[in-house]
Amino acid sequence: MVPEQTGGKKQSSLTEYYSASQLRSDRWISLKSTCARLAGATEGDRTVFETRARDLLASLEPIEFYWAFPSRTAWQSLWQLLERRQFEELSRSVSLIVRALVSGSYRRRSRRGTEHDDDATPIEEEQLEERSEDVANAPPYFEVLIVDSLSPTQEDGQSRALRKARRLDDRFVYELVFVPSLEDALIAALFNFNIQSVVIRPGLELKSRNEIPFLRRYLRRIGGRDLESYDPESWQVELCRLIHEIRPEVDVYLVTDESVEVIAGLELRGCRRVFYNQDDFLELHVNILRGVDARYETPFFNALKQYSRRPTGVFHALPISRGKSIARSHWIGDMLDFYGINVFLAETSATSGGLDSLLAPTGSLKRAQEYAARAFGADRTYFATNGTSTCNKIVVQAIVRPGDIVLVDRDCHKSHHYGMVLAGAQVVYLDSYPLNEYSMYGAVPLKEIRHRLLELRAAGKLDRVRMLLLTNCTFDGVVYNVERVMEECLAIKPDLVFLWDEAWFAFARFGTVYRQRTAMHCAGLLRDRYASPEYRERWQAQQAALKASGDEALVAEPLLPDPDKVRIRAYATQSTHKTLTSLRQGSMIHVRDQDFKGEVAQAFHEAYMTHTSTSPNYQILASLDLGRRQVELEGLELVQKQVETAMAIRKVVNTHPLISKYFRVLGVREMVPSEYRPSGVDSYLDNEGAWSEMWDAWSEDEFAVDPSRITLAVGGTGYDGDTFKTAILMDRHGIQVNKTSRNTVLLMTNIGTTRSSIAYLIEVLVQIARDIDERLDDAGGMERRSFDNRVRSLMQELPPLPDFSRFHDAFRANDGSGTPEGDIRAAFFLAYDESRCEYFLLQDDSLAGAMAAGRELVSTSFIIPYPPGFPILVPGQIISAEILAFMRALDVKEIHGYQPELGLRVFTQPALDALVGAGNPG
Repeated sequence: MVPEQTGGKKQSSLTEYYSASQLRSDRWISLKSTCARLAGATEGDRTVFETRARDLLASLEPIEFYWAFPSRTAWQSLWQLLERRQFEELSRSVSLIVRALVSGSYRRRSRRGTEHDDDATPIEEEQLEERSEDVANAPPYFEVLIVDSLSPTQEDGQSRALRKARRLDDRFVYELVFVPSLEDALIAALFNFNIQSVVIRPGLELKSRNEIPFLRRYLRRIGGRDLESYDPESWQVELCRLIHEIRPEVDVYLVTDESVEVIAGLELRGCRRVFYNQDDFLELHVNILRGVDARYETPFFNALKQYSRRPTGVFHALPISRGKSIARSHWIGDMLDFYGINVFLAETSATSGGLDSLLAPTGSLKRAQEYAARAFGADRTYFATNGTSTCNKIVVQAIVRPGDIVLVDRDCHKSHHYGMVLAGAQVVYLDSYPLNEYSMYGAVPLKEIRHRLLELRAAGKLDRVRMLLLTNCTFDGVVYNVERVMEECLAIKPDLVFLWDEAWFAFARFGTVYRQRTAMHCAGLLRDRYASPEYRERWQAQQAALKASGDEALVAEPLLPDPDKVRIRAYATQSTHKTLTSLRQGSMIHVRDQDFKGEVAQAFHEAYMTHTSTSPNYQILASLDLGRRQVELEGLELVQKQVETAMAIRKVVNTHPLISKYFRVLGVREMVPSEYRPSGVDSYLDNEGAWSEMWDAWSEDEFAVDPSRITLAVGGTGYDGDTFKTAILMDRHGIQVNKTSRNTVLLMTNIGTTRSSIAYLIEVLVQIARDIDERLDDAGGMERRSFDNRVRSLMQELPPLPDFSRFHDAFRANDGSGTPEGDIRAAFFLAYDESRCEYFLLQDDSLAGAMAAGRELVSTSFIIPYPPGFPILVPGQIISAEILAFMRALDVKEIHGYQPELGLRVFTQPALDALVGAGNPG
């Protein structure tokens, strides 16, 4: 976290790493290598390695300050071994520590006592070796941060007091980390993922001894002002608030020597409990364990386990329940061998006996959903067992009434388009900025959203605008500035409902950088902001400026919502199974809607009943409960490592001399045009950028890029994206990727990605590059020209991506307003009448000929080529010349909604004329 100076040599700053744990790991591994060489060096060579070891220890020292392992006693003994020139013992000790850090075995050491654990030599081999009985018996481990300016003797006294409070039957075990200042506490909370509890005592200082300018920039964004401006008497309260901002899952305890009644009466956001300075340590210990236990608890998973252990007689549905139909079978016994018995013991149709009903939860499922709402920052959360496609339809059906206008991201998931059909919405499609060079779209610029809202306002239709629906992050990792989008839209339409499709972004809540661009976080932030006196003063000042200028365009800052009219109404749908731990199709709906109880609750219930199975899979529900527990207790660590693995891939691909000849990972500058990056940052977390720059970009820019989504340009290999995905990666090497474009494939790291997986991917890319090299070396002139032509076709001769054309007049309001909304439902169901449809082949000139003759050809259905995987035509949309050119240029094998043997299905002209003549859309 600190740009350290050691031995006159500047070490790498933490700002060059994504996290302190990454920097720490690199330094420890370097120290291990250096000490091994030092132990084996001759006397003449030892000086160089001894100096290097001293520098590495010195550079690690301020970082280790924020972790409990290795202890400070162990750290001092390393220095002593170096000073005494006991190099072999130093090498052995460092190796043991590195092994414990890399394997995580320091977390799994069994309890060796209750009061005097630190009295043993802290790097003894028997303490650090991971033994089988330790793994089986060790309770979960975490660390507690104590914030107070204490002497070493006082720290030791507090450590002993809390150890004395331990009991052998404690569910968890923890170690302590002491820091003296508010800034040090924030550093530790940001980067020590083991910290689960923070105890803030009255003796804390303000400043860290470490120089951390980029952290101060970040804290200004959180707190709205410099730390120096805080009143010393408020440091404890402010630290409670700041910890809650950066680590909302962590329990914070306040210890005060002031009147407890006064302190407890303050708004202590994130503070779990207040203690008086003289309260006994047993009470603090018990509360620390209780706080962690509240997150560890999994109500539905526990109920399902207990149910599976009970003897039952099944006179209900589900012959497979308790494995009965399998165990007695002569032919499918291998199913039991493969899955094991527990999954079948937990299979049931029952909703009693400790279990619960998903459709009307009152017990364990109700609590599990409440815990999920807490974890994801929502007011309420609903589980789904049939994917986010269903979640999207539930929310749309609950909110949108027939005839309501909905602004929709045109290249969103198909479930949204079908949701519009089911709801009977009047749809305004929003165009994203194109990335023609890579045959993909980015995201919808805010100016496009504002333009459509103002257009509808001018036409007197703003009262009919119901919802804005956007995908965040996009499939390719482009992330909206959610706070800015919501605020500027609410300034125009103060009760607008936002549906953020976060199918690929469930993990983001648990990354300190990511969280600021999530729906639930921003909804909570804006609700608090609009309720504050400071915001009302800002709004009133802007209104005065508006009145004086008479023109909104003359106001320097974006328009602010009216605090008396604005309503925060945000929904997020998440595919938990895509980016967090859950069985396939496990998803969640998160809600922060001020009008939910009064306006939406009944409609939501009906929509949920419409789309939710009466026989939900209990294993999926239990996995959602467990996935929530995991991210509340180790989400920060998992997300940090997810990004670290992604950055490792990016670095190797773009710097490896052989791989980089044919492959390239697209960076921020390729994915987000400069006009949407006012920070000026065009690269982060790689060779050109720094960690601190990512913080700046994610705070300021209209769009950011999720670094864990790796768009790999493969056109230089001569393979298109689909061929490279299927024929090369999957069929030859067993590597799975999801999305492709004409010349890219999308690689994604997640919380389950391992270093072994990365090593194998790099090995495969090297092999592919080597094969191409060898093939080209042996190629004749004609074969070489053919390869160059293919690469040029893939990388340069790409058809421009078409924008949404418009709905045909037959499916638009005949009111003379010229606004773009269309009745997609009317077009969809009109196509059920085959007599009103005809077909045109793409391969001949009939389509172009009809269009040249002045006919407006209108699609009857969704046309979805894979790639890119979103509709380029929807029911009721006019086929433009640009869309036709794009479809003809596509060389993909899979186009949903298009039958090559029949052609493109369009409405007959008489069918359209009849609708237009009637003056009634649909």
